[in-house]
Amino acid sequence: MKKLILIFLLVPLLSFGQATKLVRQALRLDNPEAQIALLNQALEIDNKHLDALFYRGIAKYNLEDYDAAILDFTKIIFFEPDADSYYNRGNCKYNLQDYEGALFDYEKAVALDPDLIGAYFNLGNAKFTLEDYKGAVGAFSKVVRFFPNDYNSYSQRALAYMELKNYKLAFKDFGACILIRPNSQSYYNRGFALLEINYYKEAKDDFLKAIAKNPNNTPAYFYLGVSHFLLGEFEQSIKSLSVATTKDIMDYDAHFGLAMAYYYSEDFENAKTRFKKAKSILNASSKINNASIFKDTYWQVNEKPLFTDMYKKLSAL
Repeated sequence: MKKLILIFLLVPLLSFGQATKLVRQALRLDNPEAQIALLNQALEIDNKHLDALFYRGIAKYNLEDYDAAILDFTKIIFFEPDADSYYNRGNCKYNLQDYEGALFDYEKAVALDPDLIGAYFNLGNAKFTLEDYKGAVGAFSKVVRFFPNDYNSYSQRALAYMELKNYKLAFKDFGACILIRPNSQSYYNRGFALLEINYYKEAKDDFLKAIAKNPNNTPAYFYLGVSHFLLGEFEQSIKSLSVATTKDIMDYDAHFGLAMAYYYSEDFENAKTRFKKAKSILNASSKINNASIFKDTYWQVNEKPLFTDMYKKLSAL
């Protein structure tokens, strides 16, 4: 009888070892679908093999099958909650735009492992998306404390400071981004922020630097044109906005900006042409012929009094 008992005890041990062997084989593969096939075999042998569940969840995440990945991470959390599983489940939820669910998981992850610094960055993004800007600043600050050269954390924290109207700290962070990575995008980001608070000259300087770093930074030409226009530099505005429309013929905001700049330059023919172009792009599939077609455009949202006045003047041409 003792021998029989020993034989029965060895069976699950051998099965567990076989499952683990399949998991190791799966990890040597690059194809997520092939990984899942082996991990499925491992889970047929041992349906509570946590490593197999974890790596299958990762493989499903890589295939963008987020709902299925969530099920695997949830099973792990049910059996043995850990920070990595909460973190990865949070990433799945974030990709599915379940920001409240992602926030819950990220907070669980950092509570279980306060040293899981990557989770703080994603926690900050979730808080930012949910408009908890103060909480976002706190999360990004955790990352910066451990990684003082982390460009993305400075950039995201700067945007959170902007929402909190703490412009001094925002521009300090934008400056840090430029020191870490003095590229076109860094200057563009700071220029956009400066434009948001009506620092037109400073914004113009940053957009010029962004373009000098990367002449293919198309949005920088539009916002450079906006900066020139709001400074009353209509000729320069026309040049920049013309480049923007050359690079993107469907840029209705740039066409409308050109219409205004031409109007102020008393070139009413070109003003009329550009105004019609902007309307035709926005109104391609309907018969609406009023200002409502410009709803949510840059000029209507950010410069509403100017837009309202200029729409009337351009409509009268």
